[in-house]
Amino acid sequence: MLAIRRQLVSSQSKGILTRSRYISRYNSSVATGNVGSTVNTFKTAVETAEKLVQPPSSKIFNDPFSIVSHEMSNLAKSIASLIGSGHPTLNRVSSYYFEAEGKNVRPLIVLLLSKALSNIPLDQRNRIKIDTYDVTDQPHYQGTPTATSVAGKSVDDSISPLAILHGINPRVILDPLSKPMDKLPSFDAVNGILPKQRRLAEIVEMIHTASLLHDDVIDLSDSRRGRPSGNIAFTNKMAVLAGDFLLGRASVAIARLRNPEVIELLSTTIANLVEGEFMQLKNTVMKNEDTNIIDNDGESKSIPTPTGKVPTEQHEYSITPPQQVDHITNVDAAFEYYLHKTYLKTASLMSKSSRAAAVLSGSQDDIIEKCYEFGRNLGLCFQIVDDLLDYTSSDATFGKPSQADLKLGLATAPILFAWKEDPTLGELIGRKFNQPGDVEIARNAVQKYKGLEKTKEMAEQYCYKALDNLRVLPESDARSALEFLTNSILTRTK
Repeated sequence: MLAIRRQLVSSQSKGILTRSRYISRYNSSVATGNVGSTVNTFKTAVETAEKLVQPPSSKIFNDPFSIVSHEMSNLAKSIASLIGSGHPTLNRVSSYYFEAEGKNVRPLIVLLLSKALSNIPLDQRNRIKIDTYDVTDQPHYQGTPTATSVAGKSVDDSISPLAILHGINPRVILDPLSKPMDKLPSFDAVNGILPKQRRLAEIVEMIHTASLLHDDVIDLSDSRRGRPSGNIAFTNKMAVLAGDFLLGRASVAIARLRNPEVIELLSTTIANLVEGEFMQLKNTVMKNEDTNIIDNDGESKSIPTPTGKVPTEQHEYSITPPQQVDHITNVDAAFEYYLHKTYLKTASLMSKSSRAAAVLSGSQDDIIEKCYEFGRNLGLCFQIVDDLLDYTSSDATFGKPSQADLKLGLATAPILFAWKEDPTLGELIGRKFNQPGDVEIARNAVQKYKGLEKTKEMAEQYCYKALDNLRVLPESDARSALEFLTNSILTRTK
């Protein structure tokens, strides 16, 4: 019995099970007469505990995909209908990353969270009016008294006439350059996920994939998801244009959600991705706004001097030169810069899409805020682990070039922790490890000062915060799957 208790406590500490679920299931067996003696009581307790720790009839704790397997299995096909280009080469490049097996973490989070939110009683989800299409009757768009509100149309209907959207008459041209989007299936009362939430998951993956196409060009990557990256398989120009096209088609789908709050959230994530990429180009707070930049080929380029016609402000992280500031201040500022960049590049899309899923569910403000915080903490944890794996994984395991951050001159958490112990590393970080021997010195310092172990501890802290955020949701299989998924990020190898 002590061993069983230890199993349960261990499971609780990982966020997979809760004591109340164990008690409620056990009490249910008592109420139905399944427990009739001391022996049977003990046997029932053992069987209940075993089912909780290792449920034989469900894979949800081993595979969070199983709860939303139908939606996930149709994800790529649904996205293909949203891309809708009549140009065969553009279709090929745009769909290239969807062909390979990716992690699909972002749409999975949206779908699982949407299912978990559906367990909140309807009378507590009245922030907006929801129905099978989450159509609101709020006057978001004002017009004449007899005008029909745009919010009253379904996600499948275009707002403008198709002939205007496509620039041609779609009834005459059978294969227009931009095909109309396929219709969403109707609401599944059993599954509990609204069609707009399903569309949200597809949009999120489109935005993420567009950023991958752009990032691989910027980082000169040669592999992605175990095969040649888009810029290698096609060309830099095609990869960039395909990423732009995905963002354009995602923007159309965002508009058709017809919820101004969600439109604002998702549109902001696109800007955040670019902001984060620019922060990564600068890398740290080691200098004031650079007048010169160094591209991936090592070539120095001078930035044109502002004319003053358009006001330009320094970034909030611009500080005085490092020689005028103490070492610890510089390291602390560098960590703040790193976490902000990480939020913009990774956590922004996870956090704002989680918030959008909660908004579409009709949940109240406190639930919406916790969903946002969950996505934020999960996103930070995810990227910090990603930065950790860059030091520890092989190319074959990682699915993309490993140990690339230092080669690209990027100062991530492991080297920042080492810099905290060794002030001389600041010079290497400042010059982006571009001198012979810099990368090897940095790797040795990370090992010497336990940068990887400290980075793992940082990721764990964000993991625990994310788990705590989920406690605002009712207990359900979907919430348990989210908890398991959150924990599994710490142990992932790719």
